[in-house]
Amino acid sequence: MHKIIKKTIKYTACGIGLLLLAIILFISALYFSADMLTPEYTSQSTGEVIQTDSLRQYKGNYLRHSNSGLWELKVNGNAFQRGEAIGKLSPDLLYYQEKVFVDQIREIVPSDNYLKFLRFFIVLFNRNLGKNVPEEFRDEIYGISLSCTHEYDFIGTPYERQLNYHSAHDLGHAMQDYMLVGCSSFATWGENSVDSSLIIGRNFDFYMGDKFAHNKLVSFYQPEQGYKFASVGWPGMIGVLSGMNETGLTVTINAAKSTMPTASATPISILTREILQYASTIDEAYTIALKRKTFVSESILVGSARDGKAAIIEKSPEKTALFTGSGNQIICTNHYQSDAFRNDERNQENIATSDSPYRFAHLQELLEENKPINSVKAAAILRNQKGLNNVDLGMGNEMAINQLIAHHSIIFLPEQQIMYVSTPPWQCGKYMAYDLNKIFSDTVDFRHEIASPELTIPEDSFIKQAKYRQFMAYKKLTKLIREKTQRKETLEAKVLNLYEATNPSFYYVYEVLGDYHAAIQQISMAITYWQKALTMPIPKQAEKERIQQKINKNS
Repeated sequence: MHKIIKKTIKYTACGIGLLLLAIILFISALYFSADMLTPEYTSQSTGEVIQTDSLRQYKGNYLRHSNSGLWELKVNGNAFQRGEAIGKLSPDLLYYQEKVFVDQIREIVPSDNYLKFLRFFIVLFNRNLGKNVPEEFRDEIYGISLSCTHEYDFIGTPYERQLNYHSAHDLGHAMQDYMLVGCSSFATWGENSVDSSLIIGRNFDFYMGDKFAHNKLVSFYQPEQGYKFASVGWPGMIGVLSGMNETGLTVTINAAKSTMPTASATPISILTREILQYASTIDEAYTIALKRKTFVSESILVGSARDGKAAIIEKSPEKTALFTGSGNQIICTNHYQSDAFRNDERNQENIATSDSPYRFAHLQELLEENKPINSVKAAAILRNQKGLNNVDLGMGNEMAINQLIAHHSIIFLPEQQIMYVSTPPWQCGKYMAYDLNKIFSDTVDFRHEIASPELTIPEDSFIKQAKYRQFMAYKKLTKLIREKTQRKETLEAKVLNLYEATNPSFYYVYEVLGDYHAAIQQISMAITYWQKALTMPIPKQAEKERIQQKINKNS
């Protein structure tokens, strides 16, 4: 009997060992066979970058730091030439952006061993990413990567890193199961707009820290194939987050609730780049969207001067739908509206538990109160920090249209080819106006200011008020409290009282959460947007209902 037991244990151990070996060999085969389809180009360039003051020039391509604080880029040529020019013009900006991003990852994953594991996981997960990014865009990314640092080669080659960064947004909001991108957007036309033409407004509420948003980049592309287009992002990002092309077609993206992806697919910003470069109508945009499988769920608001209206392409890894709405306006926050998606379980969960319906309803209210809409009214709506019925939500509340976190805010007048881009802070600085008719016809001299000053929308009066200074103090205290609680240090009562005093209306709205002094000690007051990953374990729908009842009672 004893021998039988020993043999059983021996054979079981051997079986488990062989199984583990097979798994290791299989994973190793996947890892070492990963292919990002690195392009094979050798730069033949003999040109040099000419730099004077705020202007950089390279072979008919320009990068300038405008008086507004925005960086403005103009590039032309084929894909590799464009990428190479971007890299040559902005190596310092590319380094800064990558360092900020990696530093953020290090805050989350401070261990080098864990970072190496993360690299291993990303290689496995994105092993087929190259196949899901069109060759043209791989070539452009490769051209940029030639000017990137080798300091972070432990993550991957410069090309692999730059390609993977384009899927970071998709993986981020899927893995967290909440939106780092909680955007609000709208479009109006016909009797809802001041001159009946199409007008589109959007806040790109993507927050990766203040440093990440430091270098906002407005890019003007003149590609050899497709349409000329303009987009707003950051150095190294060739995907499109917000943009308009020479035909008056616009695209913006709004995250929706997603399941965790199981394999790499086309990053959403690469899909919207393809739409912007190659579509001129809503139908053409939809046809392109149908061709690509994406990582995550997303709503793409598409405006079209040729169609004289806007629509929403709703996309998930499983299906795609076109929502046209009714009437002369359309609103997009972070839930789906089409028949194809409306009753999906995750969409219903998103509607029941997120702030997306609240912002949607508030946009409806604001558009109705302010119609007919023009660019100045659109800016005021995008800057609005209040709630429904003008209730004071406090500053930085995720239920507001303006959450004071936006990477950028943008207003499009597609039929006039005018694009307004916000300047810091968030959407509260001036909106600079760019006349794409002039820029795309090469009648604008990039050696001087290229924005149209007569169209500038003035800064929000908020940044001149005491409230703005209070909010900046609130942000600093939020960081301090978070650091202290992570180190398990005691927080003095005077700090907590000061924290409350810097943003009192915020705590009034959230006082249903209970004793906030105790809550601060326990979970670093994780009721702010920046600390959303640590939110208190209270059912969110019940929480929202209690808040809304209190708002209704006191408004």
